[in-house]
Amino acid sequence: MAAVSFVVSFPIAGLMLTASRRLGLVDPSGFESHKRHHRVVPNTGGVAIFAGVAVPMAVCLLVVWVVPAQWWSQHTPAVYEHLEGLRRATSMGGGVLTAICILHVLGLVDDRRALGPWIKMTVQLAVAVGLVVLCDVRALQFLDGYGWWGSVASVTVSVLWITAIVNAMNFLDNMDGLSGGVGAIIAGLYLAATLIGGQWFVAALAALLLGALIGFLVFNFPPARLFMGDAGSLVIGAVLAVISVRTTYFDPQASAPTLGHWYGVLMPLMVMAIPLYDLTSVTLIRLKRGQSPFKGDNNHFSHRLVRRGLSQRRAVLVVWAAALACGLGGVMLGSLEQWQAVLTACQTAAILVLLAAMDSRGRRR
Repeated sequence: MAAVSFVVSFPIAGLMLTASRRLGLVDPSGFESHKRHHRVVPNTGGVAIFAGVAVPMAVCLLVVWVVPAQWWSQHTPAVYEHLEGLRRATSMGGGVLTAICILHVLGLVDDRRALGPWIKMTVQLAVAVGLVVLCDVRALQFLDGYGWWGSVASVTVSVLWITAIVNAMNFLDNMDGLSGGVGAIIAGLYLAATLIGGQWFVAALAALLLGALIGFLVFNFPPARLFMGDAGSLVIGAVLAVISVRTTYFDPQASAPTLGHWYGVLMPLMVMAIPLYDLTSVTLIRLKRGQSPFKGDNNHFSHRLVRRGLSQRRAVLVVWAAALACGLGGVMLGSLEQWQAVLTACQTAAILVLLAAMDSRGRRR
């Protein structure tokens, strides 16, 4: 699936680069303080990311219903065994596809004509509610067993989580190759975890995102020739949020070794540690200064690394490495013994504490 999405994403990214230069579809915020790249760069790369995920996904959803069951039984018995489950899953898949379409269109509009933060937040919340309520993309579903309040808590946490991840990946799109690279790392980690756990449908979605981002990063690695814009970062955040919610982290009845312990549910916090760290830290800095948390500035984690003397490319590579270091332990978290899981969590926490200490010292100076 990753190869398929790459084949879709890569040529479309090249096409958008050429077409956007001719049509003048460049990043309008290039000379703003929080995006001071001083280059005329097209910001339509999000179309390639969206297409890399949405086109193969739409084709798969269509093929599952259009191709007769008899054909599957004769030519691909392995798929035929799961055909009924695949068809049941198409309603959720269609909902996810609709959600990323809405966010992609929102991003396209915002990239051309800046929308207010509250308009964007309202749409994001509406999409999150739709995914949770209509498509059952919910975390902590075991809370349903505690009555109506448990269901309300599950829905609330899921909506807030999806919205937070969408914004975290959007906030992270502040330097060449940053959001795309971190998104690819997280998608790769989830791909490994879900393959080990035998969760093929979630793994397929992670593979689609991974391939789409690799195809885009060919043009976005610093110095970037093509930006993703909000049309890309919102899609990345939405897909990662759905993957993180739909992944099964603990199942005492499952044979997969990664699902053996309850603390496997903490995997998303480790895999998503760097985007969440950037979102939290920059929001606190803005609030402390009496600014709106949605107003762009140059106080992101990557900007702070540059102020400490790193080049933009090295800052991006450091963030990539930090995302990988924090997330690797989470892949096998559910299969570790309790003392091993504690050590792994401490490792991730130590990395974040180190980054926070460096940030704090840099800001004081």
